[in-house]
Amino acid sequence: MIRTVACILALSFAGPAHAACRQALALGLDVSGSVDAQEYRLQINGLAAAFDNVAVRDALLSSPGAPVSVMVYEWSGPSDQAVIAPWVTMVDAASLNGFIETLQQTARRDVSPGTALGTAMALGAVYLDEKPACWKRTLDISGDGKSNLGPRPRDVKDAISARGVTVNALVIGADGSGFGGQGQGEIGELSSYFRAEVITGPDAFVETALGFDDYEAAMTRKLLRELEVLAVSDLSLD
Repeated sequence: MIRTVACILALSFAGPAHAACRQALALGLDVSGSVDAQEYRLQINGLAAAFDNVAVRDALLSSPGAPVSVMVYEWSGPSDQAVIAPWVTMVDAASLNGFIETLQQTARRDVSPGTALGTAMALGAVYLDEKPACWKRTLDISGDGKSNLGPRPRDVKDAISARGVTVNALVIGADGSGFGGQGQGEIGELSSYFRAEVITGPDAFVETALGFDDYEAAMTRKLLRELEVLAVSDLSLD
């Protein structure tokens, strides 16, 4: 398994040099068997709505001379990932609107039921290698369960961090409305797992969504937190 991940991490993408940007964001969405059709739609529409949030739009478009680049991919089993929104550099409202429209038009595909979180993290780092000129490179992993196939996240995260990539997580748990507050216990345990096993790098953090209905609000909070950190960094460069 470790050898497989090493091969993934060693991949590089040939292409022309890219202009400097202040951040590259690769977002990995969990579409494994635990995510049903309704939850999938809530996740995709929630992501699109978060990018269309007024505060997020303002943060993304605040520095057109050093823009943010964003891409989105889906993941489930060890060999079942797909890019649903290729890299877009957010230089103006039109580029952001086109990215949002791509998300809104995305349809669910057939996927394997496994949860190969370590493989998804390694692949996200490879995608971020396409943006070496960005001041900060961030991998955002959304998930509603622990890894159960492929390499463990703990076995890949140090290699990812060594490449200058920060990994943040958005944990999706039950809404806590069930008997005995079991939902809150579940999301607490899952958040602890992602905090210990997944996130890595400077200022890495875990955001939580109380069910897929809360995905939009949680993603909005996470994007604003990430972009706020960059605003402080931008000031230090002046």
